[in-house]
Amino acid sequence: MKHFGIISPPVSGHIHPMSALGRELVSRGHRVTYFQMLDLEDKIRSEGLDFEPIGERDHPRGSLPVALKRLGQLEGYAALRFTIAQVARTSAMVCRDVPAAIRRAGVDTLLVDQMEPAGGAVAEHLDIPFVTICNALAINRDPAVPPAFTPWRYRDTAFARARNRLGYLASDLVTRPITQVVAEYRRAWRLPALRTPDDSFSKLAQICQMPKEFDFPRSNLPETFHYVGPLRRDPPKPIPFPWEKLDGRPLVYASLGTLQGSREPLFRCFAEACQGLEVQLVISHGGGLSPEQATRLPGDPLVVPYAPQLELLRRASLTITHAGLNTVLDSISCGVPVVAIPITYEQPAIARRVEWTGCGQRLSLNGLRGDSLRKAVIRGLRNIRWRDAARLFQGDAPRVRGAATAADLAESGLR
Repeated sequence: MKHFGIISPPVSGHIHPMSALGRELVSRGHRVTYFQMLDLEDKIRSEGLDFEPIGERDHPRGSLPVALKRLGQLEGYAALRFTIAQVARTSAMVCRDVPAAIRRAGVDTLLVDQMEPAGGAVAEHLDIPFVTICNALAINRDPAVPPAFTPWRYRDTAFARARNRLGYLASDLVTRPITQVVAEYRRAWRLPALRTPDDSFSKLAQICQMPKEFDFPRSNLPETFHYVGPLRRDPPKPIPFPWEKLDGRPLVYASLGTLQGSREPLFRCFAEACQGLEVQLVISHGGGLSPEQATRLPGDPLVVPYAPQLELLRRASLTITHAGLNTVLDSISCGVPVVAIPITYEQPAIARRVEWTGCGQRLSLNGLRGDSLRKAVIRGLRNIRWRDAARLFQGDAPRVRGAATAADLAESGLR
């Protein structure tokens, strides 16, 4: 049996799918240790995984909630710049602290989130195998696919390819603080320089939690790249929810994930859009709203800090979301169409995929009002084509067994 180590960004959208894969490997007799900041120790241990702290010097306990609260107040390019600065700091932390922590723990294999380029450098430095896990939108470069942090439509034309090249150049400039940190450590460790981000990915296996059909068509992926579907397992502990308050009306589920849940005006817009419709709106705000803010939302929405998302989506008729990948994947894996309102990061690109596959509608955050969102909600509840497109992602075994398939690939790739 192997001892797997996990390296990922310190946010729930990456930790949850990584932990699902980790628990799948534990169920097969492997040992799994997560390397993360002290603020995430309880969350990771509650998943049944071992924990090794890193960053105690510059990321002490209590520092992560402060950074995430600040991030939740930003949007667009400002949020992207703030995130890049934070990722540069965590990449330096990973390079500095993880090698010694790996030696202490006795890890012999790494599972590295694609959004943490320092993970592959650490594996090369220690000469241990690693597998790349794409928990966010895959950032593998392809001439016909727009960069992950752009809202561009997919078009395989000469103009679009030229635009994409410029977009990748701009992406390299924006993310330079991160690449410089990793490059410094690679030089110190006498590792070859990275020409593109793709050079930092595993040569053994790259595992993506999207269904292939949800992505834009790609022609530049390595043979080791695998679309497996959402990385999910039942949570170790059930998430409390007042099931008795569901009244049988068509259920509209609304979530902004865990980073954007403090946006009370946007949740208010959701509630205004559904007020007076023959639907029951369930809002999960991820702990971002106070009890007073939650009770002041118009209409009669059922508002909770956290929700058992998959269980609710199995009963839902429509999802309203910021186009976070996990919420979108959970929705379409349950055959539920999506109204996507992207805020930042790769969310505009994910919303374009919702639009491109026909399983929902993309709305702009700028100028969003309750009446325009109400029209989209009514359309989503009535639109058979959206529902049929979403149901194409429902029920296919490889898509609903993402964590098991990913564990199979991790084991076979290492063999």
